[in-house]
Amino acid sequence: MAIIEIQNLTKDYGLSRGVFDINLEVKEGEIFGFVGTNGSGKTTTIRNMMGFIKPDYGSVKILNHEVNYNTEYLMKHIGYVPGEISFPDIGDGNAFIKIQAEMIGLKNMDYANYLIKKLGLDTFANLKRMSKGMKQKTAIVCGFMGKPDILILDEPSTGLDPLMRELFVELLIEAKQRGATIFMSSHVFEEMEKTCDRVALLHNGNIIDIVDMKTIHHNELKTYKIEFTSNKDYQNFLKEKFNLISKKEKNYQVTVDIMDDQINNFMRTLSMYKVKYIKEEKYTLEKYFLKKMTEEKKND
Repeated sequence: MAIIEIQNLTKDYGLSRGVFDINLEVKEGEIFGFVGTNGSGKTTTIRNMMGFIKPDYGSVKILNHEVNYNTEYLMKHIGYVPGEISFPDIGDGNAFIKIQAEMIGLKNMDYANYLIKKLGLDTFANLKRMSKGMKQKTAIVCGFMGKPDILILDEPSTGLDPLMRELFVELLIEAKQRGATIFMSSHVFEEMEKTCDRVALLHNGNIIDIVDMKTIHHNELKTYKIEFTSNKDYQNFLKEKFNLISKKEKNYQVTVDIMDDQINNFMRTLSMYKVKYIKEEKYTLEKYFLKKMTEEKKND
C-alpha cells in the first residue's frame, strides 16, 4: 500500500530552479531516502509534501488524501523535522516541547522523556541560545514524541556529532519496527545505507534514479585493491584479462572490478603471484550515485 504518492509534482521558480515532474510512491512501513546536491529540490519537494507551498502542477497524496486540501487531518498522522530550524522566543526547550505536545494532544510524555534522555538534550537551555546540535535534538524530540504513523524528515541529522548520528539511526530503526513510514532527505550516505529500503537521487529538480538498497548491499560487482611484492609481478598482472580500474606503478598497486562469477578464476590467477595484500573495497550508495551523477552531467 502506498502511503505517500507524488504525481507529476512541479514547482518552477525560474532559471531551472525548483522541481519538475516528480513521480514516486512510498510504501507503508518503508524508509525512503531522498538525496541530491544543494539546490537540487529536496526541501522544495518536502515543503510541497507538508502543504507549506502549492505546486504549479501535479499533486501529493498522503494516506490517500491530497495534501493541500486535507492538511489539518494529515498533520495528526505526521511527525516533521524541518531542514531550517527557527524557534520562537518562548523560553526554554521544556516550554517548547510542552506546547508541541499540547498541539498534537499528547498527554503521556514517557516516550518524549525517553528521547530527551537518549539524545542527551538539555531542555532547560534557552531556545534562542541553543547550539545547532541542541536545536536539532529538540526538533527530533518534537517530531518523534507522538509516535506518528508517518515521519517526514528534512536533513534531520544536520548538526549532530557522529555519536548522536548513531543514536538517531537507532531511533529511525525503532520507528520502522513499530510500523512507521519514513521519508527522509539526507546528505549522509552512511545513514541512508543503514536505514533505507529505497533511495531516490535528485539532480537539477529531476529524479534521475531510484535504487533498492538490496542492489547496493548485494551488488554482484566487487572491487579489489591489490599490491604486489615486485614490479615484475605487477607488470605481468597488468596483462591479465581483468577489468582494470586504476593502477599505481610506484607502489605496484592495481584496482580491479570483478563480477561474482569471476571470483574463482580471479583468485586462481592471483595465487600465481606474490601479493603483499589484497583488500575488497566496499560498494556503497555514495559510489553508486557518484557514478550516476557523472553519467548525468555528461548528458547535461
